[in-house]
Amino acid sequence: MPKPMPLKANPTLERQVKLFKNGRNQAVRIPREFELPGEDAVMRKEGGKLIIEPLPPQSLLSLLAVLRPIDDEFPAIEDLAPRPVEI
Repeated sequence: MPKPMPLKANPTLERQVKLFKNGRNQAVRIPREFELPGEDAVMRKEGGKLIIEPLPPQSLLSLLAVLRPIDDEFPAIEDLAPRPVEI
């Protein structure tokens, strides 16, 4: 039975990083290819793993503030009356 390939064979999934002290805290340098959007993140520990995820937008307004406008032209849509429904 063939052995599964280790994660280290794919450089986009795993990379060695440097840990350092920042005051009394331990910090990690996040490589550019793993950079998270925004300025806030959520960190949790699952067993021996640390998981860091971007903080989801807190409101619709904050989400709309980061969206780019749509420059596409949309076709006109005919406004038809609704079909009658028997109840």
